[in-house]
Amino acid sequence: MPQTPDSTRAEAIIELRNVSFAYDPAVPVLRDINMSFRRGSVVGIMGQSGCGKTTTLRIIMGALKATGGEARVLGEPIGELDGEALYAMRRKMGMLFQFGALFTDMSVYENVAFPLREHLRLPDELLHDLVMMKLNAVGLRGAAHLTPNELSGGMARRVALARSIALDPRLILYDEPFTGLDPISFGVIVRLIRSLNDSLGATSIIVTHDVQEALGVVDYAYFMAAGRVIAQGTPAQIRASHEPFVNQFVNGSSEGPVPFHYPAPEYAADLASG
Repeated sequence: MPQTPDSTRAEAIIELRNVSFAYDPAVPVLRDINMSFRRGSVVGIMGQSGCGKTTTLRIIMGALKATGGEARVLGEPIGELDGEALYAMRRKMGMLFQFGALFTDMSVYENVAFPLREHLRLPDELLHDLVMMKLNAVGLRGAAHLTPNELSGGMARRVALARSIALDPRLILYDEPFTGLDPISFGVIVRLIRSLNDSLGATSIIVTHDVQEALGVVDYAYFMAAGRVIAQGTPAQIRASHEPFVNQFVNGSSEGPVPFHYPAPEYAADLASG
């Protein structure tokens, strides 16, 4: 059953309350963002490039500090954490970057082992078992000895996903996870996002402009434009939205608030002047 911000069945592990952000006060990037993310849910933050969705994700992970409002993650005001507390907080997060961002000079095995070595002190035998378990979860135990340049794009994304769940995070963050994937790899990643979230009991946030793809896996979605949340709801509610920009974006229409034609003089006037 989809979980929504109004649900009382699960606690909110992330709350954004009137969050604003700007590099320059005269040019706001985010304006009064309110979002709630429930434990165990997969939630999408959607919209076209430049709408503020990645900035929102960076505030959640503590890479940016809100210039207004409050962001609480796992019960903590993340913008107020010092370096040591923020490091401990990130121990509870997994991050899948766009295109995977694997270490090219490390094997698949060492890529997945990296966060385990960074945060834990484990015997080699236990480390090996954990790495192989994570690789098995994404279907790539047999590729442990390969290097990233020997992988297809879809395989590399799966290795990055195995690395992101190495520490059994409570929160998994995905930044444009579907970019550049062929249909088979896309289907695999979608299934893994859902199954890994459910098996870990985690909460997943997917930042994407691939609306149709994301609506097939999320429980709830926030739709952003120009630094604001302009629509939110279940996938069915987003698809049925009468908000013009959402409707245009979901249906890929050339007609709507985002015009097909770049501003230009009347066509007849252009012809006459030629």
